[in-house]
Amino acid sequence: MTAPSTTGAYGLSSEARNLHWLLQNLVEEVPGVHSVTVVSSDGLMLLSSEPDEGTAPEARSSGPKGSSADLATIVSGIASLTVGAAKLMDGGGVKQTMVAMEEGSVFVMSISDGSLLGVHATPDCDMSVVAYHMALFVGRAGHVLTPELRSELRKSMESTR
Repeated sequence: MTAPSTTGAYGLSSEARNLHWLLQNLVEEVPGVHSVTVVSSDGLMLLSSEPDEGTAPEARSSGPKGSSADLATIVSGIASLTVGAAKLMDGGGVKQTMVAMEEGSVFVMSISDGSLLGVHATPDCDMSVVAYHMALFVGRAGHVLTPELRSELRKSMESTR
């Protein structure tokens, strides 16, 4: 059993603030990444790199329709489709999915607890660099995404709407 985490700025625990920082760092440090989201195994958005909905449109990154909720929906749908395909093909667990489009790319990677990491990037991004940084995030975040932290993140997302 781990000790309860201290609550800091914005009422979030240090673990939640760290995950937010890791997510924002992914967008800022990896060339071509527009936006990033973490979605729970039941399809609810837990984290997003997008500014709050009240932010001026010019301050938002160019995610799907400008909305982090849209990216979370896309990530959840892609994951569901690929898990179904893997079952039909006896392919085992899905580790990563990438969709390349004329005007962008979407990457989906599983996190150990069943959550998903989704990235929306430019069509000319270096896919191997994006995948590498996603794997780093998953490695760092996977062990801290406890049921308690997922609950905290859910409540945090609900309070910003």
